[in-house]
Amino acid sequence: MKTYMANNQTVQKNWYVVDATNKTLGRLATQVASLLRGKGKPTYTPHVNCGDNVIVINAEKIKLTGNKWQDKLYIHHSEYNGGLTTLTATEVMTKFPTRMVENAIYGMLPHTKLGDQMRNQLYVYAGAEHPHAAQKPVEYKVED
Repeated sequence: MKTYMANNQTVQKNWYVVDATNKTLGRLATQVASLLRGKGKPTYTPHVNCGDNVIVINAEKIKLTGNKWQDKLYIHHSEYNGGLTTLTATEVMTKFPTRMVENAIYGMLPHTKLGDQMRNQLYVYAGAEHPHAAQKPVEYKVED
């Protein structure tokens, strides 16, 4: 018996919509990253992008536990002298409402060319509207 290895021609990609309303950021990110990688499929192959397309809506309504809204820091450096920028989670949410969800999910994907392909299958929107109705996405329930 031979081992089944998926390739780009045989992979079936589905579309899922995930509602992030009142979901904990880390728990949401782990389940979305698993969908993007395709780990739940029986045809999962590590070196092939066999994950699904995921649309995350209501990203501005996520929740963080404890004091993370004030204590969690997002640090960015512009590569120039004195170019260090530090923002708290509250500041990031007011300026860029989708960035916290994107960064949490991106951090759980491989940092390779394959991970770049998986990142292109993620669509995050701050509100409840999204322009992907033509793909007929299926609602995916995130467990808390």
